[in-house]
Amino acid sequence: MNWKTRVDLALEVRRRGGRLRELSVSTGEGANFWDNDYLGLATHPEVLAAAARALARSGSSASPLISGYQQEHAELEECLAGLYGDRSVLVWNSGYAANSAVLGALPARGDVVLADRLIHRSMIEGILRSGARLVRWDHNDAEHLESLLSRFCEQDRDVFVVCESVYSMDGDLAPLREIAELKRRFPFFWLVDEAHALGWYGGSGEGLCGELGVLDAVDLLVGTLGKAWAGLGAFTVFRDAVLRDFFVNFGSEFIYSTYLPPACAAAAREAISVSQGMREELGNARRRSRFFRDALRREGLDTWEGDSPIVPIVVGEDRVAVELARRLALAGLRVGCVRPPTVPEGEARLRVSLKVNWDEVSLWKVACLIAATLREVRRA
Repeated sequence: MNWKTRVDLALEVRRRGGRLRELSVSTGEGANFWDNDYLGLATHPEVLAAAARALARSGSSASPLISGYQQEHAELEECLAGLYGDRSVLVWNSGYAANSAVLGALPARGDVVLADRLIHRSMIEGILRSGARLVRWDHNDAEHLESLLSRFCEQDRDVFVVCESVYSMDGDLAPLREIAELKRRFPFFWLVDEAHALGWYGGSGEGLCGELGVLDAVDLLVGTLGKAWAGLGAFTVFRDAVLRDFFVNFGSEFIYSTYLPPACAAAAREAISVSQGMREELGNARRRSRFFRDALRREGLDTWEGDSPIVPIVVGEDRVAVELARRLALAGLRVGCVRPPTVPEGEARLRVSLKVNWDEVSLWKVACLIAATLREVRRA
């Protein structure tokens, strides 16, 4: 079978299943419940001004080991190090690049990676490339993880445990305290992706590990700059500083790509600074997240408890999810529509991303609109 036939067949399978992905231009119209700008900093005047001041040139114009690593990147790393007890930090072009590079280069053939079943695709890509054995543990099931640690840590090999702190499609929280306790008993390397926890959790917005007091047990933390912190790129925080040197020398995604534009680094640094003054607003936002979930359940919708900014509404059928999202957009409400293979079969859903500026009255109206529209779709 030649490449053209393979491509045509793959696309036809997606098309027949109603799962063909297509790009559409985001116009910015309607109530925004679909992007990851949880703190509303992407258009904050101080963040925009910081980016503008760094626009002496449009890009870094080179990889970081040539001339791409500039003052703005160094200042951002210094800022991030301050959030994490002066640990070593490295800035990357994206969270996907960071996860793929770290898990592609650090584990080796013969090692075992124990990964939560719902980790991001970027992590899976890296693990598969590493040659290490991938073993999945049931989502957020610390007891299952413990049983696997008892099995694999008895042998002469490195064992890695990989999870997210807040899961991007479910909005639920990992059992970080339980895993930290397991770290006291088993010799494993622990990597946590805090992409969707940064800014929202922690006394300084450093994430859920910091808020729960387990940061000292984490060997490598991955964070992104393009969600709550409104920029672009990602970073890794290392408990052992030698790992920064290792990835500067062996992280292909870091070495061989033109580096993050300085303006993005400057914008992220300013966003982190602005977010420090938003702790009271974020406390209120987390309470409203719980309120919104309760409102959805009272309207008969399928979601679950929590206070993260990500609220899933599971509707089941792909067709229903797509039509529901379409009708809500026509009504002026923009939400994410997520179908398999991104989520499990039969769990197509809306993905609602909350912002700090939505009040309870507005959230109640949104819950009622979604419920009423879903009933219309199911009757059609």
